[in-house]
Amino acid sequence: MNLNTKKLHDKGVSLWMDNISREMIDDKVLERYINEYFITGLTSNPSIFDKAIGQTDYYDSAIAKLNKPGLTDEELFFELAIEDIQRAADLFLPVFKHTNGLDGFVSIEVSPLLAYDTESTIKSVSEIHQKVNRPNAFVKIPGTPEGIPAIEASIADGIPVNVTLLFSAEQYEAASLAYLRGIETRINKGLNADVRSVASLFVSRWDKAVEDKAHPQLKNKLGIAIAQKTYESYLGFLQSARVQRIMNFGASPQRLLWASTGTKDPDASDILYVKNLIAPFTINTIPDKTLMAFADHGEADVSMPAYSEEADRIIREYANISVDHNQLAEQLQNEGAEAFNKSWNNLISSISNKRNKL
Repeated sequence: MNLNTKKLHDKGVSLWMDNISREMIDDKVLERYINEYFITGLTSNPSIFDKAIGQTDYYDSAIAKLNKPGLTDEELFFELAIEDIQRAADLFLPVFKHTNGLDGFVSIEVSPLLAYDTESTIKSVSEIHQKVNRPNAFVKIPGTPEGIPAIEASIADGIPVNVTLLFSAEQYEAASLAYLRGIETRINKGLNADVRSVASLFVSRWDKAVEDKAHPQLKNKLGIAIAQKTYESYLGFLQSARVQRIMNFGASPQRLLWASTGTKDPDASDILYVKNLIAPFTINTIPDKTLMAFADHGEADVSMPAYSEEADRIIREYANISVDHNQLAEQLQNEGAEAFNKSWNNLISSISNKRNKL
């Protein structure tokens, strides 16, 4: 049992893996992470599955077995991915039960090609949710303008949702309001109000985007500043009358999740975004490398403040060098969607090539 990750867990932070593969499940690596490092959940995305399926031969036998006429490459992918998600969800089921359904979730994403198609996203979310058929599985919906009504509709339908590709407090607030409206719809219909959700803010991509513009004293600080402002919005969300009202109907409010928390700058601390994003009732999804680094030399002594003048100062300093954080947030969201599209297309192409060879 690792003491550094235990300290983080004791601070009220849920540590989730930002990775999944059939190999790590078969080899009991994920089980070891759960038992030794306090890992209590897991997320996946098209890039992760591209590396696991498209860039290895580990799934080739499964692809050969599923390789039947009439099954599209995308349908075959979801057959593979859903099996992995189900197995991971079963491993986390004890955590899910122990925390009364607060923790122990795994996430699977709709096709990123649907990021700007509301109706197709709603339909896909419902289909994936039914196929996974696990109480502790999120379906990931991008927090794009077109994704917002899909989030609301899916929550209203009782489907647990992980809102992905959020890059600012403003984008987070739009996602949290969509969640609220979905829950309020259920309350007005006399349905169970307790539909779980998380909102995922991407952090490290901020610093990557401005690395050529940042003064030395500002380097690798913008992502944390944006996270701080989002955390302030999150606290306002939790303390709002609307949230307290739905809690009175039995809802457990949407949680804030820190995504993209692996350090991209080789000259920066390899635990930069973990040690600086410590706050109760939040989640931090980290890649294997970051998990091992934190387990080795993690720091969990300082928690995020409720308000930070330093965060405001950093955002102002970047504004002074022509970095408009609202414009950049929109750009990063679009680039994130495009990156997932690229990974998705690579993945589906790889599956098609494997099917032809097999």
